[in-house]
Amino acid sequence: MPQGSETNRQQAELWNSQAGATWVRMQGLLDRVLAPVGDLVVEAGFPGADACVLDVGCGAGATTLAMAARLGPQGGCIGVDISEPLVAAARAGGNEQASFIAADAQTHGFEPEAFDAVISRFGVMFFEDPVAAFRNIRSAVRPGGRLAFAAWRSPADNPFMTLATRAAAHLLPDLPRPEPDAPGQFGFARAERIREVLSASGWTDIEVRPLDVETQMSEPDLHRYVTTMGPVGLALQALPDTQAAAVRDAVISAYQPLLQDGVARFEMAIWLVTARA
Repeated sequence: MPQGSETNRQQAELWNSQAGATWVRMQGLLDRVLAPVGDLVVEAGFPGADACVLDVGCGAGATTLAMAARLGPQGGCIGVDISEPLVAAARAGGNEQASFIAADAQTHGFEPEAFDAVISRFGVMFFEDPVAAFRNIRSAVRPGGRLAFAAWRSPADNPFMTLATRAAAHLLPDLPRPEPDAPGQFGFARAERIREVLSASGWTDIEVRPLDVETQMSEPDLHRYVTTMGPVGLALQALPDTQAAAVRDAVISAYQPLLQDGVARFEMAIWLVTARA
């Protein structure tokens, strides 16, 4: 497992097994759907040409590569992720301006004040101790350096993201439910918590902006997404064929009204967060 994974053992085990393998398999689709958010994060975190940027929770490297391209040939972006499968995928698509580390950003020994900025597209909601994590990340940023990340707002604000769980609830009564403030997709659902964590870890000039970002999927991509990702997707991998078919039918039927002309268009309710070291 990556360095420091003792601290975030549950997340390390998850992202180095089923979840990580699933994200690698779905990389192309996920990068297309999340691209509008990645663009916002890169724009908000861009520190100027020829700088050095850290991408936390970089996944398969889309935002790392996008930032590296924006920085130019004299700059560079380093992606860090707790998932070795995702880092391997990122390295396969890397270039001279982008490199990747398989490590836990909460505990990894970054070089002090090595970066001009830190960015993250949905990669910072999973820390066991977010204050310790953001303090460790801040130590790697030069004084005055910027932080920019996107996090999901609440499940209620993101009905598209939670519809599969709701549609399958009667067939999968033991599906895990997100706990308020717990590590996970909606760990930063509350703006107040984001401000508390960043302030306690030494960041200043904190701004938490609610944004509704439009994206879309084709019908085949939608069916693949809702039966592969999230708690329902993980549960389906272990179900017998008959039960799995019933769950897939229920979930696909629930999303069918969102389709128009073969495309599902929806909004991602996010926080766009910026701060200074």
